[in-house]
Amino acid sequence: MERWKINLYTLWVTQIFSLMSFGLGVPFIPYYFQEMGLTDPTQLNLAVGLASTLPAASMAIAAPVWGILSDRFGRKMMIMRAMFCAAVLLALMGAVKSVLMFLVLRLVQGIFTGTITASMAFVSANTPENRMSYALGFMTSSNFLGYAIGPFIGGLLAENLGYSFCFFTGGALMVAGLLMVLFLVIEDKESYGPALMARLKAEDQEKNGAEKAKLLTPMILSVIAALFIARVARTIFTPFVPLFVQDTLGGLSGASTYTGIINGTTGGATAVAALTITRLGDKYSKFHLAFLLSFIALPVAALLIPFHSLTLFIIIYTVFFFFAGGIEPILTSAASENTSPMLRGALFGTLGTVNSVAMMLAPMIGSFFSIHWGIQTIILMIPVFTALQVILLYRNRNVGGKAAPVSGGTEAERHD
Repeated sequence: MERWKINLYTLWVTQIFSLMSFGLGVPFIPYYFQEMGLTDPTQLNLAVGLASTLPAASMAIAAPVWGILSDRFGRKMMIMRAMFCAAVLLALMGAVKSVLMFLVLRLVQGIFTGTITASMAFVSANTPENRMSYALGFMTSSNFLGYAIGPFIGGLLAENLGYSFCFFTGGALMVAGLLMVLFLVIEDKESYGPALMARLKAEDQEKNGAEKAKLLTPMILSVIAALFIARVARTIFTPFVPLFVQDTLGGLSGASTYTGIINGTTGGATAVAALTITRLGDKYSKFHLAFLLSFIALPVAALLIPFHSLTLFIIIYTVFFFFAGGIEPILTSAASENTSPMLRGALFGTLGTVNSVAMMLAPMIGSFFSIHWGIQTIILMIPVFTALQVILLYRNRNVGGKAAPVSGGTEAERHD
């Protein structure tokens, strides 16, 4: 098997472990806070919002720095750094007895973790160009698959063994993923550091002074704007799902199980989208494809508003995540294909910052609406931001053109 495939499949498994590690405990933070004694509704809504905002805010600052360092010192090192720090922090989260200390750990988490960005940067730099959409879509599926399995198992563990146990188990699972990266992933030394800089400089000289590679081109800025709105639309309600379930059920009994099911089904739907819909990105205009997915997701998001049945909500919410789930890997692939290999670490650091800012603002918006008008009103914001996403992608639907078609007879495609 080719080395890029071995790396891809290994990182796919380790990312499932990584997201499972967080998924075992993070979705149940509102219940964990109540176990610590925080029961006032206003304070609880604020703390839940902060628990999502703080790591996103600190990651927004740290992600570009780690991205630049990955271009210089290698992406494998960045993956291992992120996984080691995540394992330690998850264990500490399971040991704390104070909401304030937990929030501090979430702030630190955003600075020193970030396995998704590091893994995507590695795959982008070590995958053939004509397999980029497939590879990034495949990697994205691991993120959502891990976050589908984690909450489902975490819900069962939390009901029977407690929330602290979920965080301890997550830390142990992260260590297992770290060991797989250490022993199985091999990075091409030509893809980072001085070797890459020298090769690209020689290529520039051969092109007789071609224009210097730039990161923030108009096309990349269009991707950044679209990804920002897409992430807000998908995550604005996520931190408040546990409280929504608790309100709907009328108490905590069975709430962890239902919360795990919701996170599991939405994560699974997004993983399926990343494995299926994103394959079209290798053949058609990526912006046009992202626009079509957003256009379909809009009426589905609007259907969330009138329903108060938990079963109907789960079904519609899952369908929405299926159509919305393919948008981010498709646009990320478009950005990677239009960025110099020398700048791809910086690109993914920048995209990580954009995602982090979106994930920082989304819970703040959600907290504002939930405190003043109740949790149900947050649902209204999902179709609102999806509509903005449709408008933006419509304006840019022809950006990037049509991808070069992948040959149907290659060994790589036969073994997808």
